[in-house]
Amino acid sequence: MPHIDLPPLPGIAALLAGHPHTAAPLNSLAETLLRGPSPLSPAERETIAAYVSRANNCTFCAETHGAVARHLGAEEPDARLTALLAIAEKVRVDGRSVTSGDVAAARDAGATDQAIHDTVLIAAAFSMFNRYVDGLATLTPHNPEQYDHHARALAENGYLHPPG
Repeated sequence: MPHIDLPPLPGIAALLAGHPHTAAPLNSLAETLLRGPSPLSPAERETIAAYVSRANNCTFCAETHGAVARHLGAEEPDARLTALLAIAEKVRVDGRSVTSGDVAAARDAGATDQAIHDTVLIAAAFSMFNRYVDGLATLTPHNPEQYDHHARALAENGYLHPPG
């Protein structure tokens, strides 16, 4: 049961519906990070979001963004994405732990400075989203079909157009 009065919706959907004054900027941030211009594909960015969320034990976000990544055709991470995920992991724990060696490894694997930037920002933002969802004890579905349905809508429509 959520810690505060929220609509009976899962995860961040309840928070966005219950607090529309913050919904627009949060949806805009998600759209920019996950669908805006980037050298990383939307599937790669969703993979980073899911990776960070899983490591933060945020089931709702991990399952949702993992399913979105699959809908967008995510494949097994290559060397570039693996190096970026290593940076994302460090940002998730403590951004100060990212080293010049981590950045050099990502560059050596083919990541551009923009891809490194985008990875750090996605990891930081999703740590915030995870804490928002879990800090208010939002509802977490247990049925994978619920995530799949929501993920399909996000994959097809992005974050500015709620399913309807």
